[in-house]
Amino acid sequence: MPLSHRVLLFQLFLVINLAGFNTHASASSMEMTDVITPHVRASLLSEQDSIVAGQSFWVAVNFDIIDGWHTYWQNPGDSGNPPHIQWQLPPGFVASPIHWPYPQRLPVGPLMNYGYSQEAWLLVRMTVPAAIDPGQITLKAKVDWLVCQETCIPEQGQFSLVLRVAAPGAARPSLWQPRIQAILQRLPQPLPWPSRIQVQDNEIDLRVQLDEHVSLRLQDVYFFADEYGIAEHAADQIHKISDRELSLRVRRGDLKGSQLNTLQGVLVVSEALPDGTITRAFEVRSPVVTDSNAAHLSLILSFAILGGLLLNVMPCVFPILSLKAVSIVQTAARSPVMARRNAYVFTLGVLISFAVIATVLLVLRAGGEAIGWGFQLQSPVFVLTLTWLIFAMGLQFSGVWSFGESWGGLGQNLASYRTYLGAFFTGVLAVIVATPCTAPFMGTALGYALNQPAWISLMVFICLGFGMALPWLLISLWPGMARFLPKPGVWMERVKQVLAFPLYATVAWLLWVLAQQVDKPGLLYAQISLVFVALGLWFWQNTRSAGRGWRVSAVTTLLLVIGLMGSLLWKLEQAASVSSDGQNTALAYDASALARYRAEGKPVLVNFTAAWCITCLVNEKAVLNSTQIQKELRDKTVVYMKGDWTNQDPAITQVLAQYGRSGVPLYLLFPADLQREAIILPNILTRGIVLQSLNQLNE
Repeated sequence: MPLSHRVLLFQLFLVINLAGFNTHASASSMEMTDVITPHVRASLLSEQDSIVAGQSFWVAVNFDIIDGWHTYWQNPGDSGNPPHIQWQLPPGFVASPIHWPYPQRLPVGPLMNYGYSQEAWLLVRMTVPAAIDPGQITLKAKVDWLVCQETCIPEQGQFSLVLRVAAPGAARPSLWQPRIQAILQRLPQPLPWPSRIQVQDNEIDLRVQLDEHVSLRLQDVYFFADEYGIAEHAADQIHKISDRELSLRVRRGDLKGSQLNTLQGVLVVSEALPDGTITRAFEVRSPVVTDSNAAHLSLILSFAILGGLLLNVMPCVFPILSLKAVSIVQTAARSPVMARRNAYVFTLGVLISFAVIATVLLVLRAGGEAIGWGFQLQSPVFVLTLTWLIFAMGLQFSGVWSFGESWGGLGQNLASYRTYLGAFFTGVLAVIVATPCTAPFMGTALGYALNQPAWISLMVFICLGFGMALPWLLISLWPGMARFLPKPGVWMERVKQVLAFPLYATVAWLLWVLAQQVDKPGLLYAQISLVFVALGLWFWQNTRSAGRGWRVSAVTTLLLVIGLMGSLLWKLEQAASVSSDGQNTALAYDASALARYRAEGKPVLVNFTAAWCITCLVNEKAVLNSTQIQKELRDKTVVYMKGDWTNQDPAITQVLAQYGRSGVPLYLLFPADLQREAIILPNILTRGIVLQSLNQLNE
C-alpha cells in the first residue's frame, strides 16, 4: 500500500479514536490537548484526575507512532535526537527529569539506533507544592521530537493538561492510571546482583554475578549506554555465562580515546519461563577498573594513606592519641624493643578496626541500607556507650580509679599481656572516634572504595588505617628516638592528669551530638548515666582491696548500676528523635525544594553535614556562618540549604554516593543555569575558597 494511503488511513483512525477518547474524558475532571501529525499522535496524560497538595504524581507524554516509524531514547544511538520537554508550570510545582523506559534496538542499514516504535512514553514525576489554592491548575509543556523511517522529520507540539485540586485524601485516579502504572514496570530497576566493570584494550567487560535460576534461563542480554560514544552501537555484544557469572563484552565507541571512569546505562535481560519470555531492565552505574588504570588505583591508595595520616591532626582524634603519646614515652624510655612490639599491636588494632568497619559497611550497603562513613555515630545508643568509655578513661587519668599499676612496678607491667591489650584497644578506640572526621584526600578514597569490588574496598580501608598508625609506628621503630625522650617519673602523672581534660571535652562534644539526636528527657537520661559511671568506678576503686564482703557488696552495686544504665539505654532508644537546628539561616535540604529553587532561576548552596562531624562544624563556624559569607550569599541571592545527616537519612546518603562520597562534609554549589553541573567545594573550607566558588556563578 502506498505511504500516502497508509497516512490517510492512520489519520482516519486517529479521528475515530480521538472521538472515542473524548467521550470517556468528558466524564472526567481532567482536560487535555493532543497533537496530531502525519506520523504521530502525541498526548500529555496524568495518572490522576485530581491532585492533592504536597503529594507527587506521574504525568507522561505518549506518542502513538504509525508502522515503520520510530522516535528515540535518551541515547539515540548512531543517529537521531531524543525528545525534549520544556515545562510551563504553576508556581511551586516541580517536574523531575524524564524517566525513560528501556528502549528497543532499531537497526537501520549498517547503523544501530535506540528508541521506540509503535508507541513511546516519557514519564515525569510531578510534585505539588505543600500549599495550593482549591480549584484547577494547568500544566503546559512544549515537546520537540524527531520521528524517522528512511527520512527523519522534526516535529513539535504545545500541550496543556487541566487538573482539579482536591482535598487531602480525595485524589482520584484517571482512566490512564493502569496504563501508566504498566509503563512504570519498564523503567530500569537497581541492579540486584554484584557487578564489576573492566576496560581491556578497546572492549568493555561487564561482569555480573547472577542468581542460579536467572543464569539457567537467560536468553538474551544487551547493554544500552546512557551517553553517545561510550559503546559502538552497531557492534555485536557477546555474552557468556560461567559459574553463574555473566560476562558481556561491549566494543568501545567514538570516545574510546578518553578516560572512562564510570559506566552508566541500562542492562536488559530476557529470561525464558514456562509460560513465555520476560524482559527486565536494570540500571548500571559503576566505576570502571581498567588494565591501564593501575596507576589510578595506586593514586587512590596513596590518598587513603595520606588521608589516614592527616586523621592524626583532626580534633576528634587528638584526645585519644594523647594516650598513645604517653605510652610511647613510657615504653621507649625503658625498653625500645617493647616499644616496637607495642607499636605493632597498636597498628594491628587500627587495621583490624578499619577492616571490621569496612566489612560491616559493605555488608549493610549490599543489603540495601543507605549508610556511609561514620554510620555508627548515627545511633544514639552507640554515642552514649562511647561517651561512657571516654568518660571512664578521663576519670582514670584524673586518678579516680586505676588498674592498680604503680610506678615501681612499671617495668613488670611493660612486659605484661595487659600492656599489649591496652595498646590494641587504644588503636580500636582511636579508629572509633576518628569516624566523625573526613580528612583531606580521605573523602575521595572512601567514595571510590564504596563503589568497588569488596577486595578493593578493603584495600582502601586498610591503607587508611596504615596511614593513621604510620607516625606512631615510625616513632617506635626509630631506635635513635629513644634518647630524645624524657625519663619516666612523677611528671608523667601530672601530664596524665592534664590529658584528662581533652577527654572530658570529648565527652561534652558527644553529649552535644546526642542532643541533636534525642529529645530533652533522653538527654537528661544520658547525663544522669554519667553520674552512675563515676559512682561505679569510685566504688570499684574503694572496694577492690577490701575484704570479701565488700567485694560482694561492690559486685552487687555494680550489677545494679549496670542494670540501671541498661534501662537508660532502652529509654534513650525510645527517646531518639531528629531535632531541628534553628541556629542559622540555612533551610532544611529537600530534593524537591532544590529543584524548585533551580527552576526559579536561583543558585543554591547545599551543606551536607552532621552534628558528630568535627570538620563540618569547624567549616560552619569559621566560614559558612561568618558575616562575610552570609552577606555574599544574600547579595548573590544564593539559597543556603543544609542537609543534616546526624541521624541516618537514605536520601542524603544517595546524594553523597551520587557525588562519589561516603560521608560528610559535602558542599554543592548549584548555578542558576540548569544546564551547568554543581560546583563541588573541598572538604576543608576557607572564606577565600567559598568566595571564589561564588564568583564562578557569573562565569
